[in-house]
Amino acid sequence: MNALMKTMGAAAALLAVAGCASTGYHYSKLDGRRYYQAPIDTYPLLVTRVDGKSTPLSTPVLVDPGTRQVAVQTFPDPLHPLGEERTINLDVKPCTHYYLVARKATRLASDFEVKIDHEEPVPGCSPPAK
Repeated sequence: MNALMKTMGAAAALLAVAGCASTGYHYSKLDGRRYYQAPIDTYPLLVTRVDGKSTPLSTPVLVDPGTRQVAVQTFPDPLHPLGEERTINLDVKPCTHYYLVARKATRLASDFEVKIDHEEPVPGCSPPAK
């Protein structure tokens, strides 16, 4: 009887996952890693909050499409032990992976602007039907 219950439970879980898979993925990704390594005026970032909610420290951060308020922070260094933070509004397209970087005048500068280093489609993602 116990084996039958386990088999039925596994079948129910499989059906639930299959049902979710048929709806497709609609998320986008925000990534603080540099995509292009050659530019010497760009630096990686931490995505710390999206729409006021803290994000996991792992990267990339999964977000829903739409206009998002994204807080990013530079990595700490000896001159800026806490890093510097900026908040930007970003119009996130469905199924898009964004690589965000800090553009600084010099490595020692604290001021920076947030730039989209690269954007690409998320593999296996299907945009929601309109």
